[in-house]
Amino acid sequence: MTATDTKRIFVAAMATETNTFSPIVIDRLAFEASFYAAPGAHPATATLCTAPIPVGRKVCADKGWTLIEGSASWADPAGLVSGAAHVGLRDEILTQLKAAMPVDAVVLGLHGAMVAQGCIDPEGDLLARVRDIVGPDVLVCAELDPHSHLTAKRVAAADFFVAFKEFPHTDFVDRAVDLWALVVDTLEGRIKPVMSTYDCRMIDVFPTSREPMRSFVDRMFALEKTDAQVLSVSAIHGFMAGDVPEMGTKMIVITDDAAAHGEAIAERLGQELFANRGKHMMPSMDEHAAVRAAMDATDGPVVLSDMWDNPGGGTAGDATVVLKELIAQKATGVAVGTIWDPIAVQLCMAAGEGAVMPLRFGAKSAPLTGDPVDAMIKVVTLSETAEMVFGESVVPFGPAARIALLDTDGNEIGIDVILNTVRAQSYDPSLFTAMGIDPLAQKILVIKSTNHFYAAFAPIASEILYCSAGKPYPNDPATNPYRFVRPDIWPRVENPFMQDD
Repeated sequence: MTATDTKRIFVAAMATETNTFSPIVIDRLAFEASFYAAPGAHPATATLCTAPIPVGRKVCADKGWTLIEGSASWADPAGLVSGAAHVGLRDEILTQLKAAMPVDAVVLGLHGAMVAQGCIDPEGDLLARVRDIVGPDVLVCAELDPHSHLTAKRVAAADFFVAFKEFPHTDFVDRAVDLWALVVDTLEGRIKPVMSTYDCRMIDVFPTSREPMRSFVDRMFALEKTDAQVLSVSAIHGFMAGDVPEMGTKMIVITDDAAAHGEAIAERLGQELFANRGKHMMPSMDEHAAVRAAMDATDGPVVLSDMWDNPGGGTAGDATVVLKELIAQKATGVAVGTIWDPIAVQLCMAAGEGAVMPLRFGAKSAPLTGDPVDAMIKVVTLSETAEMVFGESVVPFGPAARIALLDTDGNEIGIDVILNTVRAQSYDPSLFTAMGIDPLAQKILVIKSTNHFYAAFAPIASEILYCSAGKPYPNDPATNPYRFVRPDIWPRVENPFMQDD
C-alpha cells in the first residue's frame, strides 16, 4: 500500500428522538445517563445510532486507513433537547472535525428526529456545518433511524444516507456495515453514489414484523441484490410525535450515477406505501379488553404491550392505566416492566429490600396517563445499575426497584412492578431477569413499547396483545394538535396528491 492509498475518515455520533409534545426536557445529563463516549472511548459494541463507530474501526483496520473518532452521544427519547445540550454536543463534534482535517470522508451516526430549543433541525444544522468545514468534494454520509425527518437541508448537505430497514430495529449494525461498504467503494473509485428521494405525503406507523411492511422490506433487499444500478434503498417512516414542517414518510434510493433510475424507483416504492396507508399499524384494543384477554389466555406468558406509553417514543413511561385495570380485574401472575418514578425508587432504596411501606407511584408526568397508584408494597429487589440488552447494545434503566403490591392484610396480590430511574422502553426479557423475575413463570408480562420488543419477546410469548390505553402519546395524526406539520399530508387530507391536479 502506498501513501496515496491511505484514507483519513472522521466518525462521530449525536442522536436522540424528540417527541415535541413531551414535557421532559433532555439536557446534557440525560445524554450522559443513556450513553456518552468521548473520542476513542466508544465500547466495542454498538448503541443503536452509534453503530458507525465500532463498525468503522473494523473497516479502517482492515483497509489500513486512519479513523479519527469524535464523541458519541445518545439520549433516550423525550421532549425538546435544551439549547445548551444541543450546541455543546454539536460544537464538540465540529471542533474535533476541524482538528482532524484534512479528511477524505465524514461518517456520522444520527437518529434524525432530534428537535432542540432554538433549532428545529439539529441534524440538518450539523450536516450543513460539517459540509462548510470539509468543502464540496469530501464525502459526507450518515446512518439514520427510519423514525426520522428527511429534511431538504440534510439531503443538500450529505452525499447519502442509509437507514435501518427493520422495525423493531434489529439491523442497526448491519446497516452500518452497508453504509461503510458504500464509503469504501466510493473512496476507492468503484461507484459514484447519487441519492434520490421521494415524498410519500403521509404519516403512518410501519412495523416490519407483520404485513404489509414485511413484504415491502423484503422487496427493498431484493432490489439491492438484483438491480446493478441500485446501491441502497431506505424507507424513512417519519416520526408522528415530531411536530416539524418536514415530518412524514419518504423514500431514499441510492444509485451508481443513475439519478433518473433512482427517482423512478423511489416514486414507485413511495406510491406502494401510500396505497397501503392505514393498513400498516398493529391492531390494538383498549385496556379493559386487553386485560380480559390476557386473563382468559390458557397459557403464559401473555405479553401485553402498553404501546403508546413508550419511552422509546418520548413519553415518560409512567402511565398507570393498564396497571389500574389489572388491579381492578384482580389479575395475578403479573409482572409490569416498567413504571418510571425516580422519587419512588429513592424511597424504596431508603427503605431497603424486604421493607413493607405505603407508596404512591406513577402518573406524574402529564395528563391522560392515569392517576398515581397508592398501595402498600413490599420492596423485593433493588439495583443501582439495572440494565437490559437490545441486540448488541446494553440499555441502562436503573437505579431500579422491584415492588410487590399487597392487600390490606399484607399479602401479595400477585402483581410485581419494576420502578425505574433512567427511562427506557421494554426491549428484552432481560428487563425482568435483571430484577429477579423469571418472565417464563409469569401469566402476564406488561411492557412499555410500541414494537421494538417484538423480536425478543415473541419467542417466549404465548400471545402478544397491543393495548391502546389513555393518551400519553400523540397517536392519531388526523387529530393531533400539530402547529408546524404541513396540512397537505395524509391523514390530514384524504389524498394529498390530488392537491397537485
